[in-house]
Amino acid sequence: MTGPLRPIRLAPLDLLGLGLTGLRTRPARASLSALGIAIGIATMIVVTGIPASSQAALLRRLTALGTNTLQATALPDQNPPAELPESAVGMVRRVGPVTAVSAVANTHSFVRRNDRTDLHDGSGLTVLAGRLDLLPTINARIRAGRWLTEATARFPTAVLGSVAATRLGITELPAGRPAPQVMIGDSRFTVIGVLAATPLSPDIDRSVLVGWQAARSALRFDGRPTVLYVQCAEAQIEAVRGVLAETISPQRPGQVIVTRTSDALAAKRATESSFSVLFFALAGVALLVGGIGVANTMVVAVLERRSEIGLRRALGATRGQIRGQFLSESVVLATVGGVAGTALGLLVTVGYATWQAWPLVVPAAAAVSGVGGAVVIGVLAGVYPCMRAARLTPTQALATT
Repeated sequence: MTGPLRPIRLAPLDLLGLGLTGLRTRPARASLSALGIAIGIATMIVVTGIPASSQAALLRRLTALGTNTLQATALPDQNPPAELPESAVGMVRRVGPVTAVSAVANTHSFVRRNDRTDLHDGSGLTVLAGRLDLLPTINARIRAGRWLTEATARFPTAVLGSVAATRLGITELPAGRPAPQVMIGDSRFTVIGVLAATPLSPDIDRSVLVGWQAARSALRFDGRPTVLYVQCAEAQIEAVRGVLAETISPQRPGQVIVTRTSDALAAKRATESSFSVLFFALAGVALLVGGIGVANTMVVAVLERRSEIGLRRALGATRGQIRGQFLSESVVLATVGGVAGTALGLLVTVGYATWQAWPLVVPAAAAVSGVGGAVVIGVLAGVYPCMRAARLTPTQALATT
């Protein structure tokens, strides 16, 4: 006597094969369904990636305005005059959040175009001793020639600020020609570079910069800095500002003035907050629209095949096999649409960011949720119709044709 018949369990690969068969037999429907999913996911990627790239470009411009920069100077009009110690740069460099520190010092010397000019006619320019790491600290750049090096800083060489170069009539340094010279005090200095305009430090534009060692040997410079430029992590800028005076001059911190942080920092933080809210809003709308499209596509795809479900039930397929077949089809269809939508969204974002010369920024959560979200939404949208159809008797299912 034989026992009760037991239905054959379908292996996962068999279920996947059934799901792919349904897609292959209806390529037009499958393509349109995947296209609907892809459009929803691509929308999510685009509406998060493009604003993120735009934000990165804006924040980069705001950072160039000195949002992470502080300046420290000695308190003016003191008797005796207040001075910063020689060790100030090294002491500030030990502060944890500080990423860069440099300094300039007023040599109290006059600069002239040549020795025929009045000795005390400095054209309203300042002669500063500058450290070698000054340019990156103040976000300055060379327009012509080169900046001071370990070698040239020991010799009588100079770099002109943009305004100083115009007033001295040395705006270019043609290659192959002798370098021009200027008189600083009683010494001749060879001009080896000209700076571009430095909006963050207009005093540098009206200055002639010489090496620290050359200023000591030729201009009787005592080595004490006049202005310290400090860069630090933006999140810690208020904390660094609070300890900077005590760090520079532990004995007389009241004689050190630390500038307020740039107003651009407040604007940058407001921009970050506004863009964060915008990202969440856009992502939420995109996911909602994409989810509705995916759900609609999958519900219709399942309901229109009830006759097929009824036929398979009449031939002996169990409810679990019916659910597994269409669930696997939903997962495959959603995965294909999610991958295509993610690729399309990334391609559009890359193209637009490149066209606008923005840095490319795509939130990792958006890229990951592109495929994962499509699969989850596809499964949720396909489970209920499959379960409802699987509960139908063969007669009821066939009657829907």
